[in-house]
Amino acid sequence: MLSEVKQNPYLLVVIVNYRTPKLTIDCLHSLVEEIKILPNTKVVVVDNYSGDNSAEQIRAEINTQQWQDWVSFIAAERNGGYAYGNNLGIRPALESDNKPDYVLLLNPDTVVRPKALKVLVDFMEAHPQVGIAGSRLEDPDGTPQHSAFRFHSIWSELDCALRFGPISKLLQSKIIAPPVSDVTCQTDWVAGASMIIRREVFDSVSLLDEEYFMYYEEVDFCLQANRAGWSCWYVPESRVVHLVGQSSGVTVTKVRPKRRPKYWFDSRKRFFIKNYGFIYAVLADLFWMTGFSLWTIRRSIQNKIDNDPPYLLQDFFSNSVIFKFTN
Repeated sequence: MLSEVKQNPYLLVVIVNYRTPKLTIDCLHSLVEEIKILPNTKVVVVDNYSGDNSAEQIRAEINTQQWQDWVSFIAAERNGGYAYGNNLGIRPALESDNKPDYVLLLNPDTVVRPKALKVLVDFMEAHPQVGIAGSRLEDPDGTPQHSAFRFHSIWSELDCALRFGPISKLLQSKIIAPPVSDVTCQTDWVAGASMIIRREVFDSVSLLDEEYFMYYEEVDFCLQANRAGWSCWYVPESRVVHLVGQSSGVTVTKVRPKRRPKYWFDSRKRFFIKNYGFIYAVLADLFWMTGFSLWTIRRSIQNKIDNDPPYLLQDFFSNSVIFKFTN
């Protein structure tokens, strides 16, 4: 399981763009100084069949800035989702004679702070038993975002939906997003917006599961790695600005999110059935719907602001395991 420590490790950064060319270009600009610090770093940008002028804009910027020696570009033939797009960038590198020591998944809606990549690489080099590590994600003003999480369970589903302080306190060890840590610590999974993966992890668990269109794929990948014996760590000294939800609009935090798309429910359902079985997935649905129904009643009685996506309960039920099984 232990990996050989190299003096000059090869890092491959994969950025998947979908209709956010300006953000992708800003992300690339933030990597320029990182490349100087880690010269054995290559970046591949995958355009996930945006259907706009993303490819032209990104290619033009690469040529204008003369980044061709460290940035390559792949135009996908279809939009197969987040895992599919990342795998397009990862697979050729893993199949080549010059395989990367590490792969960094980096969202296009990110801007890396100075030495963010070096901190991750140095950490992985110093801890060869670690398979995955993630950066501290933050708002532009430095406010930290939740970036390190626990695996989903029926109890975390209840807590997320119910939002009731006494229950959250009782389930403190089960909640998905614990308080943000200021120190490096082991965790179950990290956000895929900035996640470094040791090459040997792919040998253990293969590439990302492309049956997930978007969401839950990084949770699933970290779980498979965990089951294969690889640990996952959160490294807050690696700081990355994350402009949340710019591609999907689903996870935006500053305004009320738009209606949750079907692929989110499909991904959630796949995660529970694949990893815990059908009965557990049914229980997860029941716990969430019960909790959310109780929260809706309390929200109405206490006249609380509704910050949930529209039609969330109806959409959840119509996409639930129970509904699909009975229809």
